[in-house]
Amino acid sequence: MTTIRILLAEDHAILRAGIRSLLDPVPELEVVGEAGDGLQAVAQAKQLQPDLILMDISMPLMNGTEAIKKIKLRQPDTRVIVMTLHKSDEHVRAALDAGAEGYLLKDDTHQELLAAIGSVTSGGTYLSPKICGKVVNGYLGQTSPQEVSTPWDTLTDREREVVKLVAEGYKNREIAECLCVSVKTVEKHRANVMRKLDLHNAAGLTTYAIENGLVAP
Repeated sequence: MTTIRILLAEDHAILRAGIRSLLDPVPELEVVGEAGDGLQAVAQAKQLQPDLILMDISMPLMNGTEAIKKIKLRQPDTRVIVMTLHKSDEHVRAALDAGAEGYLLKDDTHQELLAAIGSVTSGGTYLSPKICGKVVNGYLGQTSPQEVSTPWDTLTDREREVVKLVAEGYKNREIAECLCVSVKTVEKHRANVMRKLDLHNAAGLTTYAIENGLVAP
């Protein structure tokens, strides 16, 4: 029997414990690590080389979508199932475009979680029944996700990291230390973000991040 090695990426410890309690009784599943933010998820994925990552979207320091992109760039064979509260087309499309093979909602059942794990680790995909129809309409209908363009799509990966950190209340110097860049570089990224998103202050940036599910309210 092949064991599926799983990394849990979720910023709420009690939810990680709950998910672990659902997976531990299954003999072929082994939780090998946990991450409380997006940066930890990327680092843990590199260190542990899991077969599967269960990834939340709204996490500190780096959101799940950006973490998936970085992980997939380095480890394309690692499978990812998003587990989130977000049901909007934009979040689903962003996760799938980033490379996720599965998308579950946190109010889905235990059976759906196990079904998703089985499908994704067998080379398939799995979408929550609650959002499946919306995704089919968006991906197979008249408008493909590649044709949808928003101001967020114009930001670079580093600019997106800066958006999240600013919205979480970090100062420029703290952001510079976190990203290993100079304060002037952070200031430049902030200016580019403000221009691209047509925002004028940190409060507006924070509101934008909350409205788009990049940080929790």
